[in-house]
Amino acid sequence: MAQDTPSILVGKAVTTPDALPDTGGRVFLQPRLANRHGLVAGATGTGKTVTLMTLAEGFSRIGVPVFMADVKGDVAGLAVPGTLNDKLQARIDQIGIEGYTSEGSPVVFWDLYGKLGHPVRATVSEIGPTLLSRMLELNDTQSGVLDIVFKLADDRGLLLLDLDDLRALLNLVAEERKSVSTEYGLVSTPSIGAIQRALLRLESDGGGMFFGEPALELADLMRTTTTGRGVINILAADSLVLKPRLYSSFLLWLLSELFEQLPEVGDLDRPKLVFVFDEAHLLFEDSPPALVQRVEQVVRIIRSKGVGVYFCSQFPDDVPDDILGQLGNRVQHALRAFTPRDQKAVRTAAETFVQNPALDVAEAIARLGTGEALVSTLQAKGVPMPVEQTLVAPPRCRMGAITDAERAAVRAGSPVGAKYDTRVDRESAEEMLARKAEAATEQAAAPPAKGAEADDEEGGLGQAVRNAVFGTSRRQGMVETMAKQTARTIGSQIGRQILRGLLGGIFGKGR
Repeated sequence: MAQDTPSILVGKAVTTPDALPDTGGRVFLQPRLANRHGLVAGATGTGKTVTLMTLAEGFSRIGVPVFMADVKGDVAGLAVPGTLNDKLQARIDQIGIEGYTSEGSPVVFWDLYGKLGHPVRATVSEIGPTLLSRMLELNDTQSGVLDIVFKLADDRGLLLLDLDDLRALLNLVAEERKSVSTEYGLVSTPSIGAIQRALLRLESDGGGMFFGEPALELADLMRTTTTGRGVINILAADSLVLKPRLYSSFLLWLLSELFEQLPEVGDLDRPKLVFVFDEAHLLFEDSPPALVQRVEQVVRIIRSKGVGVYFCSQFPDDVPDDILGQLGNRVQHALRAFTPRDQKAVRTAAETFVQNPALDVAEAIARLGTGEALVSTLQAKGVPMPVEQTLVAPPRCRMGAITDAERAAVRAGSPVGAKYDTRVDRESAEEMLARKAEAATEQAAAPPAKGAEADDEEGGLGQAVRNAVFGTSRRQGMVETMAKQTARTIGSQIGRQILRGLLGGIFGKGR
């Protein structure tokens, strides 16, 4: 299979290897069709993680960066070489893997909590009210109030970088509740209180560390080494997955950022990035239909931007049908049909494959062993191959966790550590509002000027003029209005305009 871009070996067919004479019965994933997305499914302990590691290594070797979550802690083994033993050698010989050597891949570790990898941050404005409402588990009324808060921040030129900024703006809305309700819509005190309590819960869970600067730049997830290997970005998620709304909302935000920022490139000879969405059921559980519809839109269109999205979950029906139908590359590990739910999942999985007359798919799914899977990948002209029972190729890395010392060594050699490991706190909404409140307090406490007494004797005409020009503690004057208008105009000219992202909500704001 001499090609400009080598194909990615998935494994060797067991059912009808003679149907693949050009490859010696081996099953490959075609890089030029890898952006048609994929699904890796199967029960716990059947080998999904190892399959993901094999695919990640394959993408890395052909120069494709990968982003994936490490839910159980063993994906980190991609960073260090594996150990060859007799059992592994027998599998290598059985599949016919040429040039197999134990090796690690170039890896960058990330962690929302900053403990097991470089901190991953985004600003509150970048996340937007829609996804933030999901993280905070707000109801519709509270989400509407959050929309108003974001709109108010945009209109007044206030930067929302971290949770302190959002908390300061909520206090401002509470103080000006009547005027804000008149201009933007009803804002109730209980709704503000509920949002503040939700912020407190998020912060106590450690989620507050995610918000701030320096914010993650997508270019740092799309790196290649000097030798042309794609860097595998691994997000530590063993603790994060215990907060399913935060975990799934973060991955959804990252996917939407890729969608909004990357240019259209059409079909390339290989993807620009492969994005693995592990524990995919967490994304779709309790999600409103509008959000699911937006995810479907992103998945459908993002392939034209060179991104392949691979969902990983226990059951195929964890992914909605409209999205499942767009996942052209399938790897199905064993499912145990112990319950009616399991039996339905087996039928669903069997029906999603192109049938192979020599294989009873429903029966095969129930009796697959560890390291075996039913595989169907897209071949010439994007046509899926008939499903094959396949021995999955082993990865070349360690199939297990790494030590703290090994992780520290990888982090020490990271190309992005100096950029992200130190938090930056620049002036934003909290500081701006605090300074304004301090100025108002000083002005109220200052003795009246000489001219003020004369103005009072003249019926307050001078004070009224000053109030109109310079404003009061309750109302902005012409000078402040013009200054803010000028600032917003200049800001839009240098790229600070509001970006209405597909997942950012009506008042979503871009970088």
